[in-house]
Amino acid sequence: MKLYLFISFFCLSSRLFGQTDPDSTQVTEFTTENVKFKSAGIILSGTIFKPKHPEASLVLVHGSGQEKRMTKMATLLAARGIAVLTYDKRGVGESGGIYAGPEVGTNNIDSANLNLLALDASEACNTLLAHLSGKHGKIGLMGFSQAGWVIPLAAAKNQKIKFMLIFSGPVVSTLEQLRFQFYTQGNSKFWETHTEAEARAHMRNDPDKYKFEPTDPRDALSKLSIPGLWIFGGRDIQAPVGLSIEHLDELKAKGKPYAHQLFPEFGHNTAFSKSPEPVNFAVRWIKTSASQKKRK
Repeated sequence: MKLYLFISFFCLSSRLFGQTDPDSTQVTEFTTENVKFKSAGIILSGTIFKPKHPEASLVLVHGSGQEKRMTKMATLLAARGIAVLTYDKRGVGESGGIYAGPEVGTNNIDSANLNLLALDASEACNTLLAHLSGKHGKIGLMGFSQAGWVIPLAAAKNQKIKFMLIFSGPVVSTLEQLRFQFYTQGNSKFWETHTEAEARAHMRNDPDKYKFEPTDPRDALSKLSIPGLWIFGGRDIQAPVGLSIEHLDELKAKGKPYAHQLFPEFGHNTAFSKSPEPVNFAVRWIKTSASQKKRK
């Protein structure tokens, strides 16, 4: 019998809990336009949310799961002056192609699928740029969970991408993440009975349950020079936050323009928590990054 691997990250979908920014008193008007674009031989469907004078522009990249376009998050960002393209993941909703993931018994974190999803994100950026005229700020990628592997791959493929923002994305290899996830077993009280040292020891020593070529985001991140921000929740039981932050600090020490922000009491669903602060922090960072001049 053939074994299939899947990763069971919480599906970071388009649900959002009425986020508001206490620092913002103005809501920007925007228009929407449904679009289709081609990627790796199939047609993807999405929607562009376009303010009249965007301060920045970005593509939303999915987490794991059968994710459709993230209209609520896109609406929030567009109302804050950011142009957004959000699309149905391949094989989901109105997009063509074949979906890979646990629901259909296939491996959604092998290198082939992650690179395919990265191609989709790259083509989405090209599509958004083609629909924007005049000043639109820098274009970037913002994603969730599994996007921690997809976004660095996409940025490495497309030099038009000028920044990246990732919520709860692992900065470890796919196999390391699986060791951590199998260890926590989805236990919401995991961190009440385990230490960071115990989790790291398990990740170093636990034999892999599956054999496949791992993807390590540091391979792409070590070659990129665009600004990046990772937002984590300290009680995450899906991604190893402590080790991910350590890896980012190592890259930053080598001159990479990467930053991270930790919200200690939040879990994996940081972007979609009831608190508005993680998304507010992200918006402020996006606007700052988009307004900065290109580094020499």
